[in-house]
Amino acid sequence: MSTYEYYKEIFAQVPRPFALVDLDMLDDNAEAIAQAARGKKVRLASKSIRSVDVLNRLLRSNPIFQGIMCYTAAEAVFLAEQGFDDLLLGYPQWQPEAIRSIVNLVGEGRSITLMVDSVEHVEHIEQFAKQQRIVIPLCIDMDMSVQYPGLHFGVWRSPVRSWEGMYPVVERIIRSPWLRLDGIMGYEAQVAGVGDNAAKKRMKNTMVRWLKNRSIVEAAKRRKEAVERLAAMDLRLRFVNAGGTGSLDSSREEAWVTEITAGSGFYAPGLFDHYASFRYKPAAAYAVEVVRIPKAGIVTCMGGGYTASGTADKDKLAMPYLPSGLKLFSLEGAGEVQTPLRLPTHVELGLGDPVFFRHAKAGELCERFKVLYAVSQGRIVGEYATYRGMGECFL
Repeated sequence: MSTYEYYKEIFAQVPRPFALVDLDMLDDNAEAIAQAARGKKVRLASKSIRSVDVLNRLLRSNPIFQGIMCYTAAEAVFLAEQGFDDLLLGYPQWQPEAIRSIVNLVGEGRSITLMVDSVEHVEHIEQFAKQQRIVIPLCIDMDMSVQYPGLHFGVWRSPVRSWEGMYPVVERIIRSPWLRLDGIMGYEAQVAGVGDNAAKKRMKNTMVRWLKNRSIVEAAKRRKEAVERLAAMDLRLRFVNAGGTGSLDSSREEAWVTEITAGSGFYAPGLFDHYASFRYKPAAAYAVEVVRIPKAGIVTCMGGGYTASGTADKDKLAMPYLPSGLKLFSLEGAGEVQTPLRLPTHVELGLGDPVFFRHAKAGELCERFKVLYAVSQGRIVGEYATYRGMGECFL
C-alpha cells in the first residue's frame, strides 16, 4: 500500500480539510533529535509545535527534553496553567500587563525567565519586580549574525553583538536586588534556519555552506567569551542556550552550551527538506479535497492556501505531498478558496479524493486547525488539540 493509500484509508470518514500528526514519525524524529543533541539538554520551541498534547508527548518521551521556549508572555501564562514549568521567553516583552502576569507567576514559585537585550528592557522589567517585591530571572539575548561587506548574514534580533555590548546589560542586572541573571542565549538563525541543499541551486548551496561554517566559528567564539567573562565576575548561569534544529550538530560541540532549542524538526515541515546534514520524517500534514476537474490532468481542491511567514518566496508555499508528483501552477499557487494542481501521468484523482499538503513551516499549520488527528499504526488514535482548538491565539 502506498503512503497515499495508507492515509486515504485512515481518513476515509473524516471531513476535509483536516490536519494530522503521524505519531510514529513524530516519535522517530524525537529520537533522532535526542541522539543528535549528544547529551545536551533540548528545550522545546513552542512556536513550532503549538499543541499542549504534542508538547506533553515530547517531554515524556525522553529526559533529554526539558523546558519550553515560549514566544509571548500570554502563551507562557497559558502553558503554566497547563502545568508546564521551566519556561523561557524567547523574545523581549514590553506590555505592562504581560510582564505583571509573569512576575505574579514567578512570585507563586513558577520557573519563568524573561528575555532582554538592552538596559531599557532591564529597567522596564525592574519596576514591576520592585512593585511586587519579587526577584525576576532574566536571560540576555546575544546576536549571532555576521557582517560582511554588503552582506548581513543572519537575522536582525539583539543589539548585543559582543561582550562589550553585553556588559552594560549584565552590570545593570546585577545592580538590582529585584533581578537575577539566569542565562544567556545566542541563536545562530543563519545556521539553524537556512537550508543549504536546495534543488538545482548548487552555487547558492556552496556559498551558504561556506557562510554557515564561518558563522559557526564566530558564534562559538562569542558565546565562549561571554561565558568566560561572566565566570570571571563570579556569575553562575543556570543555562547557556544555543541554536535550533538546523544547528544541533554544531551547537552541541560547544562545551559551554548547556541546552539547545529545537522545535521544527519534530514536525519536519517543507523547508526542512533543504538541509544537507539531516533529514527528518514529515510528521505533520493537512488534507483538502478535490472538488473540480477542469480538464484531464488537472484537479482543483477546495482551499489549501496556507502560506508561511517570512519573505514572499516560492519556498514559503504549501507543498503538495501526497499523491507524490503533484505540482502547483505558478500563476495561482495554493489559494485561499481553491488550489489547482497538475497531475503526473501515473496519478488519477476523482471528485472527493483527498490531497495531502505539508506546510512550509512547522507550528504555523496549527493556527489553521483546531485539532491534529493523531495517527499511529494505521489508525486514528486521538485528537490533539492545537492552541486554536483550546481557544487561544497568541500571535
